[in-house]
Amino acid sequence: MWLKIIAVVLILLVFVLAVAILAGANRWHSDTRELHTRMEAARVLITPTSYDPRELDGLPAPVQRYFRTVLKEGQPLVVAVSIEHAGTFNIGETTEQWKPFSSTQSVVIQRPGFIWDARIRMAPGMTAHVHDAYIAGEGVLTAKLFGLLTVMKQPNAPELAHGELMRFFAEAAWYPTALLPSQGVFWEAIDDSHASATLTDGAVMVKLVFQFDSKGLISSVRSDGRHRTVDGVQVTVPWQGRFWGYEMQDGVLVPLNGEVEWLLYDGPKPYWRGRIQRIQYELSIR
Repeated sequence: MWLKIIAVVLILLVFVLAVAILAGANRWHSDTRELHTRMEAARVLITPTSYDPRELDGLPAPVQRYFRTVLKEGQPLVVAVSIEHAGTFNIGETTEQWKPFSSTQSVVIQRPGFIWDARIRMAPGMTAHVHDAYIAGEGVLTAKLFGLLTVMKQPNAPELAHGELMRFFAEAAWYPTALLPSQGVFWEAIDDSHASATLTDGAVMVKLVFQFDSKGLISSVRSDGRHRTVDGVQVTVPWQGRFWGYEMQDGVLVPLNGEVEWLLYDGPKPYWRGRIQRIQYELSIR
């Protein structure tokens, strides 16, 4: 008798869990569609439509070398990008807790915006859905267990918007025409292998230092102050992204591997390691 009752209870629990997972997936897809609708509504036409090397006149030497390495004269400008990643994400604050993830990312170059839609496997049968986005000058960062139960949601604030535009800008090695002066980027010389770049979108302005390797490619991007939540308080911490494994994709030379880390007082704290599984461009000219 008791065995039958236990069996029935277990079946009911499995049924309830399955319904919750399905409801969470449907709700998450709805939230994702809403984000895409907002980002598409903010899109504007990109100009010019092709890369002209004369645009490089006056730029720092390593920046000129970079563009001449990854682009060809007349190259259509990237309008939008669709990316699929796979890798690991470190969810630990004081210990290393790397969890596998897969994600899709949609990027629009003008007006700058992106949506990172990730699945992080927290434990067997337990998946966290994450939205990390920058849309029309606002930041979005939300995590929900099974896409239904909110475990983290940062309020829209200037600090979040700043950090999300910084991510868009740092990841431009994946869509390099977005780094051209015609796309609103202001470059300043530092030395033969470094240059700083500034991007402004409405009230949000970010500045990064780009490092270029001996082949002229972007090897790292650094900020001396990206906002990070520590014990519920926003603090600015040095932050860095690194890139490697460059390959030609749709006529554009881009890195397929990357790592992102906080540069803390007691040493670097990596938290994202990934590889591009697929990248597809929407170009200004086909």
